[in-house]
Amino acid sequence: MPSAFELPSLTLSTGSPSQTDIDLLVLPLVAGHTERVLERLGPQARQDVAWAVERGAAKAELGVVHLTTVVDEGWRPRRVAVVGAGTTLTPERELVRRLASVAGLQARQLRLGRVALDLTPFGDTTPGMVAAAAEGVVTAAFNHGHLKSRDEVFWVTAASVIVSAEGPALQAMLDEGRIVGEAVNAARLLANEPGNHLSPQDLAGRAVDLLSGGALKVRVLAEDELAALGMGLLLGVGQGSERPPRLVVCEYTPAGVDPKAPVLGIVGKGITFDTGGISIKPADGMGRMKDDMSGAAATVGAMRAIGRLGAPNRVVAVMPLAENMVSGRAVRPGDVLRSASGLTVEVNNTDAEGRLILGDGLWYARQLGATHLVDVATLTGACVVALGMQITGLFARHQAWGEVVRGAAGAAGEDVWPMPVHEGYRDLLKSEVADMINSPGRAAGAITAALFLEEFARGVPWTHLDIAGTAWSDEAKPWSTKGATGAMVPTLVALARGSAAAWPA
Repeated sequence: MPSAFELPSLTLSTGSPSQTDIDLLVLPLVAGHTERVLERLGPQARQDVAWAVERGAAKAELGVVHLTTVVDEGWRPRRVAVVGAGTTLTPERELVRRLASVAGLQARQLRLGRVALDLTPFGDTTPGMVAAAAEGVVTAAFNHGHLKSRDEVFWVTAASVIVSAEGPALQAMLDEGRIVGEAVNAARLLANEPGNHLSPQDLAGRAVDLLSGGALKVRVLAEDELAALGMGLLLGVGQGSERPPRLVVCEYTPAGVDPKAPVLGIVGKGITFDTGGISIKPADGMGRMKDDMSGAAATVGAMRAIGRLGAPNRVVAVMPLAENMVSGRAVRPGDVLRSASGLTVEVNNTDAEGRLILGDGLWYARQLGATHLVDVATLTGACVVALGMQITGLFARHQAWGEVVRGAAGAAGEDVWPMPVHEGYRDLLKSEVADMINSPGRAAGAITAALFLEEFARGVPWTHLDIAGTAWSDEAKPWSTKGATGAMVPTLVALARGSAAAWPA
């Protein structure tokens, strides 16, 4: 079987594009600044690109690609791709990441093994631009069809980022971008795996393989340990499956950290397959429910990068894993489950299972010492209705902590949007027979889900990230393929590497 991803070698260059030993040169075209592209080309290629701009075949619209063959004497690259790069010479991180992904994917489609992205048309190259470029090239080196029997995948073997000036800072950011990009790919691979390949036990084993060693300490809790902790929500969701639930715990402690310093707790939802349980889902689209563990996958990827990059803050990650199946043992609508925190929950909808396992996960992260919490979950279709497939919903009662998480997302180049945690809807969670019901219904569904989770995070700043829309792409774009996206891996890494001095008390 073909590989899921193979990383190209990454280098920085300040040389002339004409003498760069590559097969494909990629240049960003910014509106109103065509001359910055033309001056990087030889006479023949310059004439072709100028003509393409004039007739609209090459334009600054993001992701639009114009290809030309280089016939100029003395030029080593034989192909040039001019890629639309928007309207500003000071690009945001996500734009550079997308340009680099376009470069990598174009090279793969053209079956050209060596590619360079020239960032000099933007002017001075910043460290952030280099990190984003490296991340984009690496995430382009991903194969969603790794389970096919025929190995027809073409891989880019070498990628260069052409910059205005070299230096240790830029090289460090190249390495950082490579590590984050690889972590994103690791999360995508996990989320793409079909349910028969990835039970809770399988996912726990994969997490151990990815997270063992160095400053990371990882362990897996089995059924008897979950029962001893009183995790009735996690056990209840998993009881309908022959493949029992697990809880993965990963702890990162940097050398010399103050024992009294704040501790970031990350909780990732890990439903390895979601039938909906007895409240069964429609057949259409159920096959995609293999990605209902994307929150746990993002947590695994992020923790791998956090350990390799040496984040300054202590981090504990908790990943509750279960398979939500239909059987004679499955939890029934009307059943009452007791959480590890002591709260009881009437299950009126077995398809609202993610918030149940997160409840026990959030409680356990607090027991491990987390002073600031963030959970990541493919939680509600309501969030997709509200924000679509490109924006992650951010819910935070503690506004200052929500802004810290939002700032980390912005620095990482991921789109999040703050949603209300409206106290007036809390009464919708009331049950006549237990402390809460798990699903009040469709109205304000994303908000009531967040309110449910908040009950298990009380006492510490907490933010909930709903990635139901952003964890998966249903269509290919010039900078991405279909399938799992690895959403929130860069955000979680940026959050863990930020200054804890900015975290609210």
